[in-house]
Amino acid sequence: MSDTKTLIENRPPSVAGLFLERVAATPDAEAFRYPVPSASGQGPDDWKSLSWGQTAERVNAIAAGLIELGVQPEQRVALAAATRLEWILADLGIMCAGAATTTIYPQTNADESAFILADSGSRVLVAENAEQLAKAQEKRAELPELTHVVVIDADGVETGDWVLSLADLEARGAARLEKDPDLIKERVGAITKDQLATLIYTSGTTGRPKGVRLPHDNWSYMAKAIASTGLLGPDDVQYLWLPLAHVFGKVLISGHIEVGHVTAVDGRVDKIIENLPVVQPTYMAGVPRIFEKVYNGVAAKARAGGPAKYKIFQWAAGVAREYAKVSQDNFRRTGTASVPFGLGAKHKVADALVYSKLREAFGGRLRACVSGSVALAPEIGFFFSGAGIHILEGYGLTESSAASFVNPGEAYRIGTVGKPLPGTEVRIAEDGEILLRGPGIMEGYHGLPEKTAEVLEADGWFHTGDIGELSPDGYLRITDRKKDLFKTSGGKYVAPTEIEGSFKSVCPYVSNILVHGADRNFCSALIALDEPSILQWAKENGLEGKSYAEVVAAPATVEMVDGYVQQLNAGLQRWQTIKKFRLLPRDLDVEHGEITPSLKLKRPVVEREYQHLLDEMYAGTREA
Repeated sequence: MSDTKTLIENRPPSVAGLFLERVAATPDAEAFRYPVPSASGQGPDDWKSLSWGQTAERVNAIAAGLIELGVQPEQRVALAAATRLEWILADLGIMCAGAATTTIYPQTNADESAFILADSGSRVLVAENAEQLAKAQEKRAELPELTHVVVIDADGVETGDWVLSLADLEARGAARLEKDPDLIKERVGAITKDQLATLIYTSGTTGRPKGVRLPHDNWSYMAKAIASTGLLGPDDVQYLWLPLAHVFGKVLISGHIEVGHVTAVDGRVDKIIENLPVVQPTYMAGVPRIFEKVYNGVAAKARAGGPAKYKIFQWAAGVAREYAKVSQDNFRRTGTASVPFGLGAKHKVADALVYSKLREAFGGRLRACVSGSVALAPEIGFFFSGAGIHILEGYGLTESSAASFVNPGEAYRIGTVGKPLPGTEVRIAEDGEILLRGPGIMEGYHGLPEKTAEVLEADGWFHTGDIGELSPDGYLRITDRKKDLFKTSGGKYVAPTEIEGSFKSVCPYVSNILVHGADRNFCSALIALDEPSILQWAKENGLEGKSYAEVVAAPATVEMVDGYVQQLNAGLQRWQTIKKFRLLPRDLDVEHGEITPSLKLKRPVVEREYQHLLDEMYAGTREA
């Protein structure tokens, strides 16, 4: 423990410094793998590699290129691109130039992109392609501080004084480095721990997003703290597909630099299933929606194989959950994950029939997944655990540099987010709110001192807005968002997130669910179904050829979902039960602003959009 403390307390001032240390230590080791379309354009992608030394060549050229464009320390350079190798190279280049990265999701519309660029005072925008460039061009008159746009994929883009390609930027940087070879070393050496490194705009559920100011020390601390958990080693292969505009994706890069393992980068979510057997990761981070989709997909495939196959799957899923619960309980009590002989024998059979195929689909080498952003339904967690795919839940916010808690390796506990990272303090306020303090906490909200003062106390304690409880041995369980808790008209408090998570583990067809009931005399729900799963069910139930909207409107579908709602209600307190529900005509999505890019539900938006369905459910009922 003292070694860990020393490691963290003696951290360098910046991840840029850690990057230079990593390059010096292992220049020839593999750093990244990335896909390129096959030469024929047909068939699977080819995967190429970059060593740490090759990575540094490109990063240094980008950094020097930005300096050539006049970028000064702490000035902002915005990044609007999907997760890909060039995102990471540009981010490291920005940091090695002493500048600060402003992240923009590629799905962000022109208005909000312009707001982020203007509010952050970004001088340069690194845009993925012509589509991202067009948003900046449309709003150019509103962005007097934006002096240049650098385009990664410059096909079809007209370059000039204002627009240049990433290749042009790197060429300019390389030329500058020939004249001034120590330029980057000097810039990185001048970075102080309190200097701004990253400005991440939180996708708020209402109003404009707030820019979270994260200095270099946050990322340096995160890198050392992640390494100290022992979850990752230099021989690991990480598959990174999460949005790098999100703090969860960003923190994984810090850990990668410190540990020095291989990271395979490809943000195309539709390629995950294809990529896993190729990449064969030992480690992967994700969000619960991905694991829910995998579970629902496996269940649907088994169902499509006929009643006998589905019965085997259901039996195996039950065995997996029981095995995980018993072994985890025994590990907690005795330190050994033993199970009774009979359960072990059943598990062996289920492994041969079901689990081994599931592990192969994940590439066959996966040691652990880390899940964050929102809560994973425990029943989903127990299923995967019993199948040999260990999902370690973690917890953090943009304001705490993403990783404040993580479950510890073998001692992980499903239903909790684990223990705090070394150096992070936690306490639970009287009203149940989780408060955090430590080197990962933000400096504040950009240009919003009043908003900062609302959540950050003078002595460093940060109010997370989440409600939770700590076990006697330090494991944290999140029960809900403080602002999401509601009180029924009968005076009973309801935590909707817990109910929503329970329903996702009961109903294999659900994609999104919103539980509603503030100041109402009962709880109701708006339910969106997963399109592939429900259309497969429709094919098997006499509704083949119908559209998604027609299937969800069909009485048979409503009746089927009602069966799962009743199953959910059987495990709830009377005042928590879902008395009425409505199926939505389409799934919720980022484009309509109903979920954030990190797949969190925007409750006010959904409730506003489907107010007519909520009103319909409460029509004729007497509200207290």
